[in-house]
Amino acid sequence: MCRHPFLAITLAVAAVALALGPALASAQTADVAFVREAATDSFAEIELGRLATQRAASDAVKRFAQRIVADHTLANQDLAPIAASKGVDMPRELDIQHRAIRDRLVTLSGQEFDRSFMAEMVRDHTKAVSLFQQEAQTGGDPAVRAYAQRQLPILQEHLRLAQDIHARAAAAPATGGAALPAAAIGVRTSPACAGAWTPAAGTNFGVCAR
Repeated sequence: MCRHPFLAITLAVAAVALALGPALASAQTADVAFVREAATDSFAEIELGRLATQRAASDAVKRFAQRIVADHTLANQDLAPIAASKGVDMPRELDIQHRAIRDRLVTLSGQEFDRSFMAEMVRDHTKAVSLFQQEAQTGGDPAVRAYAQRQLPILQEHLRLAQDIHARAAAAPATGGAALPAAAIGVRTSPACAGAWTPAAGTNFGVCAR
């Protein structure tokens, strides 16, 4: 029989804390890394999207870019207080990788720009969906995990749209840089944003009216 039950309990709790310490620290580190990467990538989507609204040849690509800018701006507003709580600064400039992508895109025009931009959107959102799926399932911090769960359906929709537009743009015949007809790369989109869509003439792809 233990003569010092309180001491025994204290030692047991301390032992559990020591055992869990590394795992908790690892989870916190992973959450911070996710927040930093999510903020960096979302900022890049906004900057590249703004570029596409100015340089894209097709109406569908421009409208996709407008939605990317709108959705990722809201995503970063949602993420900012979480990032602050983790000591992560929201980015103010592009990272090296996306700076190189932007510098390459600004040299392109017409269909060449549209195809290259949409290829980047497919790559970026494929990566983002994988990143957010993992955090949504295994994130240690409830606030960070909830953020990932909120944003994941939006990113999955972005990816589906990007794949559709890119496939149609890639299949369109080259016309010396002329704009692709909107109908050629129209997108079948599911209802979103409470059904508030404004389709353009010749395409059923619209911008979410926020």
